[in-house]
Parts: sequence; C-alpha cells; structure tokens
Amino acid sequence: MKNISKYWLLFMIAAMSATSCSDDDNEKVVMPDPDPTTLGWVKQTTEFGTLPEYISVYKSPSELEGMKAIAFIAVADMSKANFATIGDQIYSKTPNQIWQAEQQKYPIIMNGGYFVMGAGKSVSLLCREGEVLAVNSQEEIRSQKSYYPTRGIFQLSKNGYFSTDWAYTTTDGVTYTYEQPSPNKSGYEPQPAPSAYFPTRGVKLNAETAIGGGPILLKDGSVRSGVAPENYHPRTAIGVTANNKVIFFVCEGRSVTEGVKGMNMAMMANILKSLGCVDAMNLDGGGSTCMLVNGQPVIKPSAGAQRAITTAVALK
Repeated sequence: MKNISKYWLLFMIAAMSATSCSDDDNEKVVMPDPDPTTLGWVKQTTEFGTLPEYISVYKSPSELEGMKAIAFIAVADMSKANFATIGDQIYSKTPNQIWQAEQQKYPIIMNGGYFVMGAGKSVSLLCREGEVLAVNSQEEIRSQKSYYPTRGIFQLSKNGYFSTDWAYTTTDGVTYTYEQPSPNKSGYEPQPAPSAYFPTRGVKLNAETAIGGGPILLKDGSVRSGVAPENYHPRTAIGVTANNKVIFFVCEGRSVTEGVKGMNMAMMANILKSLGCVDAMNLDGGGSTCMLVNGQPVIKPSAGAQRAITTAVALK
C-alpha cells in the first residue's frame, strides 16, 4: 500500500509538470514588428536633426497601395518614449505655434482630433493626465432625426496599455468605452443613446491619455470592414503594434505635389497593418494634416499654410 501511494504521488507530480509545460507551450508568441525599410520605407537619419534613439522617422516609398504617395511615419518604442496630448476644449494654434508654446520639448508633434473651424472648439475626446478635457460629439442630426454615435478614441490606459475603442459620454458626464460601435445607419431609425449596457456592456473610461477621432481602422489586428470614406485626401492616423510601438502616420494629398492625391481609409488601414499595427484610428485630415519633426514639417500643407488646430498628439 505504501508503494502504491508512492507511485501515485510520483505520477501526479509528473502529470502536473506536464500540464505546466503544456501551458507554457500554449502562451501566445508575439512576433517582432516588421522593419519598415523592408517595405520600402526610408529611415530619415539626418534630414530632421537628432532624435532620441527610441524614436525613428521614415519616408514612404514613391508608391503605396498602387498610388503615388508622399507619407511619413514616426515610430516610438513606448517602453522608453512618452505619449502626450496637447490642446483643450477651446484652443487654436498652428502646429508650429504649438511647438513653440510647448518650449520645443516634443520632437514629434502631429495634429489630433476634429474641431469646429473658426471657433477652435474640439468635437473629439481629449484626455490628459487622467482628466477628460473634451468629449466626442454626442449627437448628430440627419434628416431631422437625432443620432447618438459612438466615436473612436486612441487611449493609453492607466494600466499602461494602448488601444482603440468606441466611446460615448452620457448626459450625466460618464464616458464609457465599447468593444463594438453603435449600429447606426443612415436612412434607418436611430439607435438608442449609448449607455452602460448599450451597444455592448460599457466600461468606464480609465485613460491616462487619450485622443478622439475616427473611424477606427484596425481593432485587434483586423481591418474594420467597410471602413469609409473612400475618397482621397491628406490623412493623419495613429496606431500601436503588438510590441508596444506607437506609430504616427501622415500623407500628403490634393495634388499639392503633382499626382499625389492622398489616400482613403482602406488604404491607410492596410498600410498601418503592414507596419505591424494591431489597433489604429484615423484622425482629422485634409488641411489639418501635419507632422512636425523637431519643429520641421514633413509634408506640404494642402491649403498652402498650416491650419490652426485644437488638439495634437506628441512623442518625446
């Protein structure tokens, strides 16, 4: 009986060890992010001055997604870099003015969310140091009907994770995030106003830093189906890779450089996915699109001069 007990104990120890090994083997393996240079992007080593060793800037190949392109990305290792938002609910400065106002402390500055031109009022969420300074637009009137859209945000949570999510701020001032957007469609009856339980179970915003925009281009590694609009313009986007690198993206458009029309959302989503992004979101584009590297613009503004904007994102 003693021998049986001994052998049974040895068997159980071996079984537990095997289970432990199996669990280790099943752990998700995160592959390295693609090297942009293998995709034709050219690392900018001297063109914009000195950058921290954990931030790199690349210029696109002459064609992207089959079209003539001028685009730039800034790639930051977030184990060493800091992500920041700039602006306020009411704010109006050009990117160069922001660069000066922030005492040139951010080597990378890019335009942020949507706003009311002329009024300098943000209609996109802005969160800094855990405080929500502005919220995403809560209502949209279509055909004399009120729709309550969930709009995108790109956030750094207080737990240290980056993600894109859909968000809505209720009338009592609580901002919830959702895994899926509210299924509003033009021409159909409006969906109920988002809440703690609609369109999915809401999670109270727990962001340290966040910027609103949209549409969301990538979520959990997948391109969002039917992402629109499909027309070509200068574009701005932000994303994060599986290895916690944040990517800022801008592209020129509207033929400021002959033949460079810009991009649509699907093209931008595919490009960001090819660069390793698992979550990504569109930001304000067109005449607002701008990225500064050490205070120098990387593309030509489509309106001929920098536009005053209400929010920006930055890396240092």
